[in-house]
Amino acid sequence: MDDVYKKPGYLFRRMQQIAVAAFMEECQAVDLTPVQYAALVGIRAHPGIDATRLSALIAFDRSTLGSVIERLETKGFLERKSGPDDKRVKLLHLTKAGASELRNVEPLVAQAQTRMLKPLSPTDRQALLKLLTQLVDLNNDVSRAPMRVDDVMQHLNKLG
Repeated sequence: MDDVYKKPGYLFRRMQQIAVAAFMEECQAVDLTPVQYAALVGIRAHPGIDATRLSALIAFDRSTLGSVIERLETKGFLERKSGPDDKRVKLLHLTKAGASELRNVEPLVAQAQTRMLKPLSPTDRQALLKLLTQLVDLNNDVSRAPMRVDDVMQHLNKLG
């Protein structure tokens, strides 16, 4: 089974399973998924962002993000407002409940991140994060949902 167990793709998939499990365990009281958390953070950082730009910002498939946004809206954590120039475009804003939920969950998310890296020494943690960041950056265009932060920022800057 080393032909499977020692492959980077398999190890990344396993670590993703572990990361999601740690997140869900730590955050079970607040009923948020990792993608919902990322969406809320993105909306807090860029109030009035549209779903297409949010998907590029958090590197998540646009069609799937729609259902994430619907769930967050149903929970009362965000609201969609029509854009001033194009009423078809819905701009995303945190509600007071969403901002409060985000503040409540952040310490739990930090605990989950700590749990994932705890088995490693501090030096190995830094090295792992540096290498993972490098791999993600260098392989961004291979992703089905590439991160496009520069494109998002250019668009948001044009809006003022």
